[in-house]
Amino acid sequence: MLYYYANSGHKIGLDRVKRAVALLKVLNEKGVETRLLVNDFRAGLAARELGLRDYVTIEGVMDIDAIADTGDSIIMDTPEDDRGRIEKYCSDFSHVFRFANSAEDEVRVSEVLFRPECGDESCIEALIVDSMYESEPKEERVLFFLSDADYDKVILGHSEFFQDSGMELLLGNYFFVKYEDELAKLFDTLHEAEEYEELLKTSSHVVTASGQTALEAHACGANVVYINTPREEIIPLSVIKGLGIPVVEGFDRAAYEAVKRNQKSEKNLMHSAEEIANKVIGELKN
Repeated sequence: MLYYYANSGHKIGLDRVKRAVALLKVLNEKGVETRLLVNDFRAGLAARELGLRDYVTIEGVMDIDAIADTGDSIIMDTPEDDRGRIEKYCSDFSHVFRFANSAEDEVRVSEVLFRPECGDESCIEALIVDSMYESEPKEERVLFFLSDADYDKVILGHSEFFQDSGMELLLGNYFFVKYEDELAKLFDTLHEAEEYEELLKTSSHVVTASGQTALEAHACGANVVYINTPREEIIPLSVIKGLGIPVVEGFDRAAYEAVKRNQKSEKNLMHSAEEIANKVIGELKN
């Protein structure tokens, strides 16, 4: 069994869960028995909406071995401090994979690292986008998606950026009902979180502060603008820029207006989820 733990929550969103679902669906199709581990109930529901039904909720990275048995394999996608637990995991489990959290993050024991940018055989290059995100006929729409979470009410704090912008807001899975009521005063159109997949596929323009969403919208052929904020981000800015996606530093309305009419990037993601799954399977056979 391969267990994939993806950290999520109402402060950080679901980006790690989204790429976990994308990879696990391909591994399942290739005959690998897998199970997603998440640390909150809402993340499990979102995984189901994205097409992965089997998941288990745990407290955090320290509790992977409460579910996985000796000899199983695990993937860790989390910024949490494991307090040295990875040494036990590398001893108990047959294969351990871990997503690097920065360019400086190195192998700590004997795990295999996933990196958004790799460059050699010491790691697996992992920009993981679900194959369901592909180009479809577009509706003329400027869709804004901050993230699945806005705990600090960033959108309301930058209301001048959105006022009279013509953007339609895609709500996040962790948005509270009262917050949605406040946002309805700022946007003419609000879309429910459950519409995420359909709207990404059919929107002509997507503006987002989520690196994972930027990759997915790019794969769908949308004109994408990325808003770079101080939030924790799992996709390096160099990757976003390398794909030709315009970057706006913070909620700078003038800078946004200057780039929003750019033609969509013709560059493609270098690696498909299937290629990455094949590399994982190759490691599992070793």
